[in-house]
Amino acid sequence: MSEPIEQRRILATAIPGPRSLALQSRKRVAVSAGVGTALPVYVERAGGGILVDVDGNQLIDFGSGIAVTTVGNAAPRVVEAVRRQVEDFTHTCFMVTPYEEYVEVCEKLSKHTPGEHEKRSALFNSGAEAVENAVKIARSATGRSTVVVFEHAYHGRTNLTMALTAKNMPYKQGFGPFAGDIHRVPMAYPYRWPTGAQRCAEEAFTALVDSVQAQVGVGNVAAVLIEPIQGEGGFIVPPPGYLTAVADWCRENGIVFIADEIQTGFCRTGDWFACDAEGVVPDLVTTAKGMAGGLPLAAVTGRADLMDAVHPGGLGGTYGGNPVACAAALAAIETMEVEDLAGRARSAEAIIRPRLEALSDAHPGVIGEIRGRGAMLAIELVTDVDSKTPDAPLAAAVQAACAQQGLVTLSCGTWGNVLRFLPPLSMPDELLDEGLDILEVAFGAVLSGR
Repeated sequence: MSEPIEQRRILATAIPGPRSLALQSRKRVAVSAGVGTALPVYVERAGGGILVDVDGNQLIDFGSGIAVTTVGNAAPRVVEAVRRQVEDFTHTCFMVTPYEEYVEVCEKLSKHTPGEHEKRSALFNSGAEAVENAVKIARSATGRSTVVVFEHAYHGRTNLTMALTAKNMPYKQGFGPFAGDIHRVPMAYPYRWPTGAQRCAEEAFTALVDSVQAQVGVGNVAAVLIEPIQGEGGFIVPPPGYLTAVADWCRENGIVFIADEIQTGFCRTGDWFACDAEGVVPDLVTTAKGMAGGLPLAAVTGRADLMDAVHPGGLGGTYGGNPVACAAALAAIETMEVEDLAGRARSAEAIIRPRLEALSDAHPGVIGEIRGRGAMLAIELVTDVDSKTPDAPLAAAVQAACAQQGLVTLSCGTWGNVLRFLPPLSMPDELLDEGLDILEVAFGAVLSGR
């Protein structure tokens, strides 16, 4: 096993360095131009909260591979579990000759996902696959077809999940026609709700119900699909009570309530799942990202009667629940349990949020809102607080300035004006603080140059 990476930032070259630039030139020749790269820094090792690139730079990671490496990039339990499993066997296909690891992952999902009811799970490769299969399950169980989704939603890049996703560029442009029977309603977005945040929950719920009744018919809706905290859409947190109202309405009308916890799940928000904050119990939950310590694994978990409504053979896939990925997931979940990573997410928020509030105070009129929970936090940047005009150029400039100083950050939001912070929960406090120092300096430098 490699030596642990020293948890400190090192700038050995400009960012990106010469070897990364050479690899980026090779990438342009060999890789489709459709596969973008936010920061062309080529990583050769990673662990804790540090990414080590091919030029010897050590960057602070505030992205976690888009919320994937929650337990770290090379968590010891995950590394050892993967090593043992690779030595035993790498694949048989669970649908041909099954293995215990798949079953054990499903048992863990039953334990940790919201609710004490009887549950079943099915394993897949990616979040988009999980969402597609959740829709299949809901349609099969209800005999209905329409799926209700929300403005600003992101659910994936396959044909069906592109239809479920709200944002056109870069996810949907030129790729249609898309799957049908999708109905989009307003998201409960407190910061931008027309009549104000205090009225958002009630009015957004009324808008959902009225839209479905008028344009779809409640009896035709198979499922309502929602991210408890929207991810790519801008880390939008619906107001208290909204998710509960939607879940109750679904239950009253025989509609399957699907929580897309692909980005929010597995301790990221300070609970095992974001729905736990309000005690919301979905009928189905989709998971992926942080589940397996960086290996591709996803799942649909839900009520036994729904999950068993699909005919045998109706769910599955060649690689779904691959034994190596399952071994990684079991080790990642054990790490979350033993090290109380939900608690670690809360302690990370206690460090990050006050620093973001101080940043907002230092630069009035620039940060429209600080939002999120746990180690899933964001700032929405605007040109002024009155108009709330999105300021995507500022977000891009701050992100670039951070990168030059060895801090990896991510943007998001329908208008590209949100900076999101998703540090690995293995990151030590001093690195969190140093990363936030870099962010403060970047803001000051960019704004002074305007």
